[in-house]
Amino acid sequence: MARQAFGLEELDRALGGGLLPGTLTVLAGATGIGKTQLGLRWANAGLAAEGQRGVLCDLTSRGDSQNHAEYAARLFGWNLERYPLSITPEFDGAWDLARRLGDYFHPIERGGRRVTRGDLEADEWHEWKSDLARIYRCAVGFFYQHLARGCRRVVFDGLEPADRFSDSIQFDFFEYIYQHVLRKEDEWAAREWLREKYRSCEPEVMAHRYDHRQVGCLYLYTTTQVMLDDLLSQPIGQGDIFANANTIVLMGRARREGRLGRALSVVKHRGSACGEEILPYRITEEGFVFE
Repeated sequence: MARQAFGLEELDRALGGGLLPGTLTVLAGATGIGKTQLGLRWANAGLAAEGQRGVLCDLTSRGDSQNHAEYAARLFGWNLERYPLSITPEFDGAWDLARRLGDYFHPIERGGRRVTRGDLEADEWHEWKSDLARIYRCAVGFFYQHLARGCRRVVFDGLEPADRFSDSIQFDFFEYIYQHVLRKEDEWAAREWLREKYRSCEPEVMAHRYDHRQVGCLYLYTTTQVMLDDLLSQPIGQGDIFANANTIVLMGRARREGRLGRALSVVKHRGSACGEEILPYRITEEGFVFE
């Protein structure tokens, strides 16, 4: 099986050549440690490897910028375009696969809203759930259409810490997309999006089949721990995103030779060679540089 590499020699070597398609990878670390840049690099590497860049789903709700567009343009010459948030599919007689799509999707537009059950009143929690239910169809359309066009890499960013993943609106959204689109056979994902329009669009669906087992997913999770040693000392939880992930990469601050730097470690990589070393790195104007 062809690996989905980052295009960074040291990291890809530690991953036995790259990530395994058809699996979930969690990249975890504190705010500002470089997760977004690394996620965009992996998505951009799809252009050379599979002929199509990956797509980005930004689940931030606080209104703070993740700088996705600036990073993409400066580091990769990638004009990141936004996918419009609409409730139902748009058709001009038939489903148009040639129509240009945005590659950045931000389903949570109401900035400043809390996203965990412990921070919300009961009415606010149900309001959130209702909001998401209305945009699920649009979200399914975003992912399915890109996969039908050849995209094989999906990145989720902006996920905030939560005591329990089941209490997070962001994780609720991710879990729905992961189970109903990314890990479903393509025909079923098409039906989930097209619904009553499916029969009229079936020829286009059948003409653009894809194997969902070739789709990789990278989940960028923000931790409360800043130091890499603290992250490494934490046990991997049972029944949460870390336990279910095929691969886990931890990123954090690390003390080296009397100074504070950055480093990462691959702590889980099922079914593959996995490097044991801690990899120090810097973030420069050109992006990631491993020392």
